[in-house]
Amino acid sequence: MIMGNVSERRRQPPQVGVSVVILALGPAARADDRNDQTRGTLWMPLVRRVRQPFLGQWALPGGGLRADHSLEQSAYAALESTTSLHPRYLEQLYTFGDPSRSHGGLPMVSIVYWALVGGMDENVEFADGDNVSWFPVDHLPELAFDHREIVDYAMERLRGKIEYPDIVARLVGDRFTLSQLHDVYEAIAEEDIDLANFRRKMLASGLLEDTGDKLRVGRNRPATVYRYKQGTAQPTPWNVAESRTDFAASDIDPQDDALSALTTA
Repeated sequence: MIMGNVSERRRQPPQVGVSVVILALGPAARADDRNDQTRGTLWMPLVRRVRQPFLGQWALPGGGLRADHSLEQSAYAALESTTSLHPRYLEQLYTFGDPSRSHGGLPMVSIVYWALVGGMDENVEFADGDNVSWFPVDHLPELAFDHREIVDYAMERLRGKIEYPDIVARLVGDRFTLSQLHDVYEAIAEEDIDLANFRRKMLASGLLEDTGDKLRVGRNRPATVYRYKQGTAQPTPWNVAESRTDFAASDIDPQDDALSALTTA
């Protein structure tokens, strides 16, 4: 047990907890928000803090560690405390441990996981609960601690990995129309992408194959359903140490990422 006053305790080993960035593809906005925007948006659930520091502010879901739980089990426990989601994709993102991140509180190391949810087999209900609300990633409220930095890091990581089919499939599903795939790319880019140009480049990429099925959405004519070809590139294991420690969001050249190839003519 850590004893002593705050100054003494700050010289003790830091506490360790788990936080989770949950990303889901959702509508452009709620009924009362940004009605003029039509592209899809990434959403995430946040929890309102009920204690100091940052009492009343929004923060990422998280919790402490237990001796009888693995890190992954602790991350899932944090998920279940805020949503009913059981994502197939949960990976360790990074560990944040700068002493200043506690903003005067006791030092805290956060092992951050992220979950990507979506597709037909992971229907997401963007329902608010007690001290829990869903927010569009591009319109987040002020966040406690360094959680905004964590969200920004996760988004940069996602943009840098969008070329991996397995990542896209976690948000759109294993089978999709080109319009649905287009929504995912726009949501991650947080900008409009010309649909005709996107279709042309994706069909020319050699990554997709026609499933032979059609999907009708609303009154539009049925659209072709695609999937990624077997044997296409899989993502690097992000929970491997060397994949994590050498990465910095600032190191990504925006001219080199996969999104730039689809947002330019």
